[in-house]
Parts: sequence; C-alpha cells; structure tokens
Amino acid sequence: MVVGGGIGGLTAAALLAARGFKVGLFERQSSVGGCAANVSHLGYQFEPTYGLYTGWESGGTFDRIFSGLPVGPPAVEQLSPSYTVRLPDGLAVSVSDSADFYQQLRLVFPECATAAVHFYEQLAAVTSDEHNAARVTVAARLHDCSHRFRRFLDVQLPVFTGAPTDACPYDQAALALDPHRRFWNIRGGAQSLVDTLAASFKASGGTLRLNSPVLRLAYGTNDLPVGIDLLNGERVTATRVIVSNLTLWDTYGKLVGMTRTPPAISSALRKLHGWGAYLVFLAIDRSVSSQLPSHPILALSDWQESEAYDPESAQFLFSAGPTVEAESEKQTATLSAFTNAQDWFSFHEDHTAHETEDQSMLEAVWSRLHAAMPELGEGVEVIETATPQSFYESTRRKLGMVGGVLPATAASSFNHPFANLFLVGDTAATRYGIEGTAESAYAIAQTIAA
Repeated sequence: MVVGGGIGGLTAAALLAARGFKVGLFERQSSVGGCAANVSHLGYQFEPTYGLYTGWESGGTFDRIFSGLPVGPPAVEQLSPSYTVRLPDGLAVSVSDSADFYQQLRLVFPECATAAVHFYEQLAAVTSDEHNAARVTVAARLHDCSHRFRRFLDVQLPVFTGAPTDACPYDQAALALDPHRRFWNIRGGAQSLVDTLAASFKASGGTLRLNSPVLRLAYGTNDLPVGIDLLNGERVTATRVIVSNLTLWDTYGKLVGMTRTPPAISSALRKLHGWGAYLVFLAIDRSVSSQLPSHPILALSDWQESEAYDPESAQFLFSAGPTVEAESEKQTATLSAFTNAQDWFSFHEDHTAHETEDQSMLEAVWSRLHAAMPELGEGVEVIETATPQSFYESTRRKLGMVGGVLPATAASSFNHPFANLFLVGDTAATRYGIEGTAESAYAIAQTIAA
C-alpha cells in the first residue's frame, strides 16, 4: 500500500501495479498530485511548480519509468535556452549548451571573464573527483571570481539544490549548473504527469482511495507495522510493504509515531529544515505575453553586498503557463519566491496577521517583478497568492514546507526502523525537483520488486 498521492507516491504505485503487485493508494485530498497539482481559481488554472523539468531525455529518469508502464509519457519539448538569469544591473545570461553561453559569460562578467568560463568548464570534470567534490562547497572553487559572478550562481543554486554557494556541496552544484543539462516543457505542466501516472495506476488494476486520510500505522503483536488506520476508524492490512509519500517529519511524527521513532532519527529530524514557497498567480494580457520568452526567467533583485546571500529577499522565478482558452486574451503565469516557512506559523491562529504578512510579501515581490521585468507594464494582474499556510492546509505537510530538505542528502543516511516501510517523495530524495522525487520512487519500486 502507498500513503500519499504526490509525484513520489503515484510513481511508486504505478510501477508496482504494472509489475503485478496488488496496490492500494490512499490520498487525503479529493484528487492526487499533492504540491504538483494545478491550482484553480476564478476559472484559471495555475501551475505551482518552477516549470524547470529535467530527466525527459532518451535514457533519462522518465524514460526508464515509462518503459515499465502500460501508458506513454506526456508530450515534452526541450527548452532552448533552458532559462534566463536576469541581474539587478539589467544584464542577463541565457543558460544553454551552446557556445554562445560562454560568450555571454565573458560579456556580462568582464571583470572575471576567464575565471567565470573556467568555473563552468571544470564542472564536467567533477565526476572524476566526486569524493573530494562532496567535501567542499562551491564557494571554495570560486577563486578570482567577482561578487557579481558569485551572485549569478547564488540565484541559481537554491532553486536546484536549496542552498547558495557557501553551503552547496560542489558535486551537487556540478550537476545543477551543468550548462549541458537539458530542461523541458511538459505540455500541460506537472498536472499532465500526475494525470498520466494516475491513469497508468488504474489501468494496471491499482485501487485509488481519495478522501481517505491515514491516521497512523497499524501494528501487530510483534510491534511491527501490519497496515494503516484511517481517520474514519477503518484498518487496512498491508500484504507486503507500506510506502509513505509523506515528508520525513510527517512519516515519523504521524505514521510511525514519536514513541516508536528511534532517538537517533528524532534527533536527526530536528536538525533538518526546508524552505517554504510564496507563490503569486498571475494573469497576463496575451499582447504582453507574446513578447515574453517561452522559458522560465530567474531574477536576482539585489546584489546583497557584504552580507550572506538570502534568497528570500533577493530572487524570484517567473514561469509562464498555458493560455486559459484558445479565444482568451489572457495567459497564466506563476511567480515563485523563497520564504521562511516557520515565520508564517507564528500567527497560525490569527487570520488578520496572516493577511497582513501576505500583503506585505506581495508588495515586495510585486516591486521586484516590475523592476526585473519592465516589459510587463500594466499588462499583468494578481489573481491569487499562496503561502506556506496554503500548502499546509491542502497537504498537511509540516509548516507547508515544499521542495525537499537541507541538507539534500540527509535522508539517504537514515537507518529506518522497519524493513517493510519505505519512504518516497521530495524529502526522501537526494536531488531537488520533480525528477529527483520520481527517481527516488523508481529506486524504491525496484527494491520492492526485487
């Protein structure tokens, strides 16, 4: 059985059902998809992800996943360039695998052109020295690089690894920043992937139970998990294994129970943290959106001189979505910003205080949006916002944190207490993003099937 119908749970459930396992998937909401599912508001459909999808190349993560499923993958197109980084001085770099990328580096960072190009050229060589690369941060490899170039890396790394240059291991940065890394557009966005995995699961005979909140694991006389107890009082027995798509914190705090969680894991969980997301869902006049690039825009709004890099106040990611209707004059887009999730729960019971904080955050990112993208002008309007409280209310994730944990490799070192309990999802993955989540589920399905 699988608890939670996010990308991780859906991937594991679809793969196991396709291999002949009898799989039940239990989801607390009325639909699957979790944090990747589209958000509907006032007739608009918004995509809550960054829109930066990887792993769709031949032989990649999703090629391996769909080769074992009875349905084909959603349609994708490679982005070229992958995305554009806009800087506070109005200059920009379009990240791609073309020779033009290195020429852009020389033009945008003339004060350290040779060092900037050398840094990117050396990323391809990290695999030959992976052990040492994991021991040092990116900052240690930025000799002779200017503050401007460091911030160019700082604005990218939190999106792909959760950490800036002074905290990100060099081996993780080598994968995240590799200009040859391919990014893709999924037609229909992440929702299309969600729908396809759900369809595959059902086609293979899987049982999907929506509106079925799981309260806790059910334990047998030997004190080992034998199934789950639902909030409605029903107990469901697992014939083989239990796969949790809840976060690490919620898997142990809710499913396993703190009294049964080993002290070492409890201690490790207290040391982990993750980012919250502040999203602004936008509608853009089609006359304006036609002038925008088809790839995401990652904007740095403040150089943050003489201080540690803080992504919450210095960056955002803008990703355009599909048009609302063929005859519509509007196109949707999502602005994604980092925020400290815990700050949104200091006034959890005070709705007025939350609204005040929401308005303050909106004004700040709105100003940054127009400074970085003046071409939007008056052709953009705010439809709705989403805060960590929004994510908590819809998914019950601890503090509404999304994207993964820091450090990203922490979950791989956990010595889980039960042989028949497996974890998937963004907090169980060793890499950020939907590909990392799906990849972790693929590995777990392989292990269970073996």
